[in-house]
Amino acid sequence: MESLKINKINKTVSGSIKITGSKSESNRLLVLQQFYPNLKIENVSNSDDSVLMKKALTSSKNEINIGHAGTAMRFLTAYFSVKENSKIVLTGSHRMKNRPIKILVDALRELGAKIGYLEKDGFPPLSIEGKKFTKNFVEIDGNVSSQYISALLLIAPTLKNGLQLKFKGKITSVPYIKMTLTLLAELGVELVWDDDSISIQPKPIIEDKTVVVESDWSSASYYYSLCALSPNSEIKLSSYRKTSLQGDAVLASIYKDLGVETRFNERSVILKNTGNLNVSKLIDLNLIGAPDIAQTIAVTCFGLGMECYLTGLHTLKIKETDRLVALKNEIEKLGGEVHITNETLHLQPSIKINENVNIATYDDHRMAMAFAPLALKVPIKIGEPNVVSKSYPTFWKDFKKITT
Repeated sequence: MESLKINKINKTVSGSIKITGSKSESNRLLVLQQFYPNLKIENVSNSDDSVLMKKALTSSKNEINIGHAGTAMRFLTAYFSVKENSKIVLTGSHRMKNRPIKILVDALRELGAKIGYLEKDGFPPLSIEGKKFTKNFVEIDGNVSSQYISALLLIAPTLKNGLQLKFKGKITSVPYIKMTLTLLAELGVELVWDDDSISIQPKPIIEDKTVVVESDWSSASYYYSLCALSPNSEIKLSSYRKTSLQGDAVLASIYKDLGVETRFNERSVILKNTGNLNVSKLIDLNLIGAPDIAQTIAVTCFGLGMECYLTGLHTLKIKETDRLVALKNEIEKLGGEVHITNETLHLQPSIKINENVNIATYDDHRMAMAFAPLALKVPIKIGEPNVVSKSYPTFWKDFKKITT
């Protein structure tokens, strides 16, 4: 597909947008719904990932291809390993076959899973034979992707003896693990989280329950960016709660320093550009609990001519693309200066932004959406714009609604 050319936006951004349910919450609840059919879910995400997840969970095929969906790959690996009498092959895109899954497979095998590698050792595609687990103890590194840990926690209440998960070293992505545990607790699962271990009691059935999924905070990040780059702008987003399960809800406090104030109403938030901005301030953030908003923040700072130093980004190297390298490449095409290590990004303050640059998106939905708000400063082109459907299919329609 060709690039999407966005002319320079000259109007003040304003309007209201209803954003689809959180992909992270939806994907967890969809797995749990397979175990507990009397669980009803409202405001499910319409992202490609969640649609794929739903389809894969109910598929009767013996080969399931989940494309680029990393969360689905991890959650489904755990799900199918406990689905008795099932025999499937789980595969994905070329990139997916290069995204490691060994840590999760090792942990599942430790519990009794029957999983084999069909190509490269430690990577998809996998052959999985579902069976009953009787073991209930496994040890795992705390600093691995939280999705490995969540995948194990989601199957835990269905195991005959529950699960005790012990962590070696410090846990890094705490908010996502908290999200999984909170959803389990909402269904009545008994659990205890100590410093270095989580134990979950078996829960074969639950009482009838309806869960309303909160809208996705990482999708809200692009509107924070638009608001920060558009003086006097005001945007209303729904449906959001002040007490959120999502780590990305830290946006509200982060963007204060970028001139955006957040007001919470009952089911919505109002973002307002306060004009209260110290451009010479260094934006210094550890995003270990919210790595998905790193791209948005880096681009906002670049648009405002501010310096930022972002740390805690080690998981970005194994996302849809190596997001640190991708960010550096594209910001430098626009005239910025970026230094990266394995887990940090340092953007120097800049004065000028190059016009009509064609932004490569690397099969990564967040690259496309993070760079779009720069159209408030310069005309810009976004390559492969449809990649946004992975998490936010109506993004361009909503973007147009408040910028034209």
